[in-house]
Amino acid sequence: MTTLPPPAVKFFPEDSIEKQCYGIAESLKDYLPIPNDRNRLGFNLYRLVKGEGDAPEIIVRNAKLKVEGISLADLAKKIEEEIAKIKKH
Repeated sequence: MTTLPPPAVKFFPEDSIEKQCYGIAESLKDYLPIPNDRNRLGFNLYRLVKGEGDAPEIIVRNAKLKVEGISLADLAKKIEEEIAKIKKH
């Protein structure tokens, strides 16, 4: 019995909104130790940039993130600063 090879993975271009949003979440790995929390945050940030999501203060409160070494308010402030950089482009 043989198996098929896994499907090819197509990565987002470096300048895409998706890559930038997930990059912000990944840059916060010192404060978010769980990889799935970073993925969830990246998705919520993508929705925010597209105009469908909540403000960063609401995201960090409702996404059930395990945060270490920083308060939720400071984390939301860092996220706002990074999102502002994306929206400028």
